Amino acid sequence: MVLPTSLPRTGIWVNGLDLQAPAVATGLVAELEELGLGAIWLSEGLAHDPFVTAAGLLAATHRLLVGTGIAVTYGRHPHWMRASARAVLDSYPDRFVFGTGTSNPRVVEGVLGLEYRRPLATLRDYLDDLDTPDTLRAQLGLPDSGRLPRILAALGPRALQLARDRADGAITYLVTPEHTAQARATLGPDRTLVVEQAVVVGADDADARTRAHAHVGAYLPNPGYRASWQRLGFTDADLTAPGSDRLVNALVAIGEDQVRQRIAAHIAAGADHVCLQALSAEPFTIPAQQWKLLATIDDSLR
Repeated sequence: MVLPTSLPRTGIWVNGLDLQAPAVATGLVAELEELGLGAIWLSEGLAHDPFVTAAGLLAATHRLLVGTGIAVTYGRHPHWMRASARAVLDSYPDRFVFGTGTSNPRVVEGVLGLEYRRPLATLRDYLDDLDTPDTLRAQLGLPDSGRLPRILAALGPRALQLARDRADGAITYLVTPEHTAQARATLGPDRTLVVEQAVVVGADDADARTRAHAHVGAYLPNPGYRASWQRLGFTDADLTAPGSDRLVNALVAIGEDQVRQRIAAHIAAGADHVCLQALSAEPFTIPAQQWKLLATIDDSLR
C-alpha cells in the first residue's frame, strides 16, 4: 500500500479554518497558493464538515494539496465516511489525502459528547467496517470502489503498527525528530509519514513562548500524549503544568531559524512531509501573516 498522492516537503496544518466564512477561507488559501504553498491540512471541522471544506478549497485552487488531519471516526458511520472521502478523492485524486483516526477525549467527549473507548481497538473495528464491500454498489450492479487510500493518526508503537498494516501511512502530532525516527523504523520504508510541527514566527520571544506553553499545556492532561512524551524520555517534572521549558522547546519551533532546523531534522529522521501549525495569540484565529512568513523560509514551500 503506497499513498497515491505525491506530497511536497512541507505544508500548513490549520485549526479552525472552517470557522471562517467559506469565501474568506478560500480567498486566504488561494492567496497562499500564489505564494507557493504546497499543502494545507484541516483539523476536524468545528462548524463545517472537513470534507466539504476540503472540496471547496480544492475547487478554488489549482495545485494545492488538501488533507484531513484528521477526520474523526466518532460520530461518522463508516458508510458515510467512505462516501464523503471517496467523493473528494474521485474529484481530486492527485490533490486530496484522507487522514482519519479516533482523536482524543477532549474532542470526542468534550465536543462530540460521546464516550471515548479504547482507541486502538475502536479504530481497528472501524477500519474493518470501512473496508467492508459497499453493499449499495453491489445492489446497483456497480464494481466495488476498493479500499480508500488513507493515513492514520498515530503516536505509540502499536498505533504506528496499525498504520503500517492497515493504511498507507501515519500522521503524527506534537512530536520530536526522535519520535519521527522511531515512527519511520516502525512504518518501514514504503509508508508515508506526515509530521505536524508547531511553530511561532513573527512574534517577540516572550509572546512566542507564552503561545508555545499554552499550546503544549492544553495537551498535558491527555494520557496518550503524556505516554508519547515519556517514551521520549520526558519526566513527570517536564509534564507538570504548564510544561517544562525542555518539553516546550522540544515540541515548538520558535523563529525562522528554528523552523528551518526542525523541518530539516524531521526530514532527516524519515518524514516525507512536515505540516507546520502556526500558533496564534488567540485560539481559532487564522495566522495568515505567519503563513506568509513560513512561505518564505523554506524553498520547498515556493
